[in-house]
Amino acid sequence: MSEYKVFLVEDEENLSEVLKAYMEKEGWEVSVFADGESAQKAVEDTPHLWVLDIMLPGTDGYQILKTIREKQGAVPVIFISARDQDLDRVLGLEMGSDDYLAKPFLPQELIIRAKKLLSRVYVEEAEASSAFDLNNYTIDPEARTVVDTEDENHIVDLTTKEMDLILLLTEQVGKALSREEIIENVWGENYFGSERAVDDVVRRVRKKMPRIHLETLYGYGYRVLSS
Repeated sequence: MSEYKVFLVEDEENLSEVLKAYMEKEGWEVSVFADGESAQKAVEDTPHLWVLDIMLPGTDGYQILKTIREKQGAVPVIFISARDQDLDRVLGLEMGSDDYLAKPFLPQELIIRAKKLLSRVYVEEAEASSAFDLNNYTIDPEARTVVDTEDENHIVDLTTKEMDLILLLTEQVGKALSREEIIENVWGENYFGSERAVDDVVRRVRKKMPRIHLETLYGYGYRVLSS
């Protein structure tokens, strides 16, 4: 994801213009707020990231951060400040900021930190969310793991081919796949062995995952049912 929405709260006009320009080069949509009151009103609209100065006219960054956490939960926040660096860093982190930059800093440093934070919060969470539950097994295609939630979250020990078969069939629950299709997807187009290899892997998977409901379609192939 690259079209992030960023709220920049900074009363120094020159600095805010520079930071806005750098972030827009990344393809991000940037809204700038020059004082605490306008930023407080914007809390009703949730961005992907806040870049928040602590020293602001009127309402300070601490109050804004408190409101953000009350109304927006865990949306990422980077604090920036020219005040007592150690004190602001500690207070900011205790209140729930995700990162801190002391002024003066290079705009590119903010971009680097923002990218890392956005990637961790949105990209990695999205990848993690690819895991799904089926018959009390948690199947994670990214991590290539199967966890038995009925057996104290025991990780099912599967071989590469067994995992490939499970991922193939569970990506299309209810769809019948022929042995030829399974061989092509799991073993590859250049496989010249017997189709009995499919049956052997199915047998092992059934033994290791007895609740998977892996159905045989005699003379054709297999499918996984949801219940």
